[in-house]
Amino acid sequence: MSRFFTEDIAGDTARITGEDVRHLSRVLRLRAGDTVEICDGAGTDYTGVITAVGQDEVTCALSGAHPSPTEPRCRVTLFQALPKTGKMEVIVQKCVELGVAAVTPVVTERCVAVPTRDFENKRVRYQRVAAEAAKQSRRGIIPPVSGVLPLRQVDFSRFDTVLAAYEEERTTSLKAALAGGAGESIALIIGPEGGLESEEVAWLTAVGAVSVSLGPRILRTETAGMAMLAQVLYELE
Repeated sequence: MSRFFTEDIAGDTARITGEDVRHLSRVLRLRAGDTVEICDGAGTDYTGVITAVGQDEVTCALSGAHPSPTEPRCRVTLFQALPKTGKMEVIVQKCVELGVAAVTPVVTERCVAVPTRDFENKRVRYQRVAAEAAKQSRRGIIPPVSGVLPLRQVDFSRFDTVLAAYEEERTTSLKAALAGGAGESIALIIGPEGGLESEEVAWLTAVGAVSVSLGPRILRTETAGMAMLAQVLYELE
């Protein structure tokens, strides 16, 4: 069954607009009476029956509201240090498929890439990537990709658990850090190509983060976030 996101829901009626109208009518060739799956982007799914297909809008009658079964029980936010050009889209796409709740790009000491004045244009593109990945993986939300922040300006106090991947960590594994539970809100911190500075890790641990090892092998920055996220969700689900 084809799946569409829309926040334009009033009572038992949903309206689909934008690029999805063309995809629905011209590519999928759906018509009035056809059944689709509608998601409100906030974790609720509906069964929708198309009532009208217009040039700019498709309306659906809704029934059978239920929580999206694909959403993790815990909310994981990825704080990804800005990677070199071309890597962020892949990170966003794959982490959305895996179940991330939000992605926040951050600037750390060893970042080779630096945010430019047109970063907002890139963020908009990353958000489109997140939306497409959410549709493909049948997510119940479209995870937001926020604007870039310096790492030390992030308020990590709002998370139940904060985990920083650090290649020099020798005593605490990710599995061990999760052994006692992690709460409902988790932050994962991934450094850039050169990793996190020891001073940054010291600051993170001072504000409540746990420095963890992802294993004996050194992972690329575009691999580390996906691997860490997948391990966290596996352990907690």
